[in-house]
Amino acid sequence: MTPRVSVLIPAHNEAGYIVDCLEAVFASEPLPGGMTGEVLVLANGCTDATAALARVFEPPPGWALEVLEQPEGGKLRALTAGDAAARGDILIYLDADVRVSPALIPQLAEALADGAPRYASGRPQVAPARSAVTRAYARLWTRLPFFSRGVPGFGIFAMNRAGRERWGDWPDIIADDIFARLSFTPAERVQVEASYSWPMVEGFRNLVRVRRRQNAGVAEVAARFPQLMRNDGKRPPDGGAVLKLLVTDPAGFLIYSAVSFAVKTPLFASRSRWARGR
Repeated sequence: MTPRVSVLIPAHNEAGYIVDCLEAVFASEPLPGGMTGEVLVLANGCTDATAALARVFEPPPGWALEVLEQPEGGKLRALTAGDAAARGDILIYLDADVRVSPALIPQLAEALADGAPRYASGRPQVAPARSAVTRAYARLWTRLPFFSRGVPGFGIFAMNRAGRERWGDWPDIIADDIFARLSFTPAERVQVEASYSWPMVEGFRNLVRVRRRQNAGVAEVAARFPQLMRNDGKRPPDGGAVLKLLVTDPAGFLIYSAVSFAVKTPLFASRSRWARGR
């Protein structure tokens, strides 16, 4: 039976994460309406055991697993190859360091099953951090409107084939998640109730590097695909909301503000376009 759901996991040297990621996917609740699913691990330019660890998995009934290896690294190239190989008409793009809750993949499949062009994601939960700085930053960040009211889609996002047909190959850009989200209007973006765990990088320096990369990703999309920016829908917090954040969490406000300031300085610059800060 041809699978209705394809989960694509781009993975570059993710040996420390891929096992937990796949275990969470295969612990999902049954897919709706008798759907079947497949997982494609898109191992690109790996020099570790990512592909070997993925291949030992025995998928549960109703699921198939395939590992696609590419000699060169590159997330966007891997996504394009994965789209060509995927057989499902519901496409779920999952980062290897994300852990889905059992209900998330079935809920995404149900939200996208009617065939209308649509984008979906779940409710992100920041994984517990070791660093006090990261914990403070995350506390503040998760209270911002983009996180608490929108459908941010970082770590995992999904669409159906009708939505994916809006562009050809994935463009060579920094922020694939931003590009994908902005390819849909706010009315076409759905957030399901189920959650997922997303890790935030540890420590001030890494927060600055990743925040700078995120800002560069937004700027790149705005420059290359300006027509997509009308789909943003983000609104910065007003003065009253900012004051409330300061009063209720001064430590988080201080750390978040310090990271925002440091992003504008060259002290933490990275030569890599892909700065995950691990």
